[in-house]
Amino acid sequence: MNGGEGVTVDVILPMEKAGDDRARRAAVAEKLGISPSRIRELRLVKESIDSRQKNILFQLRLLAGVDGPLPPEEPLSRDYPPVRPGAPVALIVGFGPAGMFAALRCLELGMKPVVLERGKDVSSRRFDLAPILRQGTVMEDSNYCFGEGGAGTFSDGKLFTRATKRGPVREVYEIFVAHGAPREILTDAHPHIGSNLLPSVVKAIRESILSAGGEIHFNARVEHLLRSADGRRIRGAVCADGREFAADAVLLATGHSARDVYRMMLAEGLALEQKPFAVGVRIEHPQAFVDARQYHLRPDRKRPEQLPAARYSVTTTIRDRGVHSFCMCPGGFIVPAATENDEVVVNGMSLARRDSPFANAGFVVSVHPEDTESFRREHGVLAGVAYQKALETASSRAGGGMQKAPAQKVEDFLNGRVSSSL
Repeated sequence: MNGGEGVTVDVILPMEKAGDDRARRAAVAEKLGISPSRIRELRLVKESIDSRQKNILFQLRLLAGVDGPLPPEEPLSRDYPPVRPGAPVALIVGFGPAGMFAALRCLELGMKPVVLERGKDVSSRRFDLAPILRQGTVMEDSNYCFGEGGAGTFSDGKLFTRATKRGPVREVYEIFVAHGAPREILTDAHPHIGSNLLPSVVKAIRESILSAGGEIHFNARVEHLLRSADGRRIRGAVCADGREFAADAVLLATGHSARDVYRMMLAEGLALEQKPFAVGVRIEHPQAFVDARQYHLRPDRKRPEQLPAARYSVTTTIRDRGVHSFCMCPGGFIVPAATENDEVVVNGMSLARRDSPFANAGFVVSVHPEDTESFRREHGVLAGVAYQKALETASSRAGGGMQKAPAQKVEDFLNGRVSSSL
């Protein structure tokens, strides 16, 4: 047995010993049946916490160099092949996560990505968030949802999904790290970047795309699609300011909040299908409340330093309808995420430190096409979009406008009554 490529070993250690190198070496040596002195190097591959019992355990996957050092880690590259003259052009509408990664993939495939983003670059966009918080005024093309990086840029950057068909997740994490995200996201079971770090990561991805020969146009809201002479193929797009962009292929990566894009697609004669989605409320708790329950702490005891702000997930089925928590933000904040001034929408975010005294999570229920039947006569296949808009304008009225969200105590919400105080 020798160092070579290393040996992967899974060990479980109590919280008090999980960060101790000697304890790790002893556990790995015992698992391999060798002396700890033969372990020359250990490298963390994955770390998760099991807090189901009172004695909290850390589950570690370690790469061990036995009788020799581990090979050096390959540096993560942010170099993409340059666009060649005459390369096919892919027009990408939207520069959120889907648009960013589509542009990077186009470069890998030898295509030239040309990105159209209705909002502003991440630095300019930051200034448009202040009017939402101070005056309750939404800049309708530049806000918490629209602009470089999409909604995630200023609302957290959690990198976790319960979906089973997740694709090359490790590759996505490595791209983020290559562009400045903390390396811990490669080993954490529930990786998270944080709203304070994401803007720099997003800017670095933009620079990679531009350096390779791609194009990114901000303040470029698409209003129409260009078609081939026979009308059978989409060959480009027209922006609100009249600019036209021709391409060999067009990809819409506009997110769920761009309702005008759905209306445009319907007007352009594209085939649309109504599908289920989820809506709900955001619930907020003191972080200490969540910590105490998840980590079995006494009310007077603070969370140990070795433990992150606790999270939770809830999922169940009630009367054949899925209900689940969503976008849980330990140590986070609730932020206004509307895209129009006559509606109220809230989202959650956390900084990298996750040190807010509060936690919050979405709590949502599935909505099926038949639930929006009353909107179908007027809105047709966009009945679900109209239903969503109706809920969000009702929330605005209930909060009194100016981006004030209506709120209730949880006990009052569960008992169907208005809270007299918060």
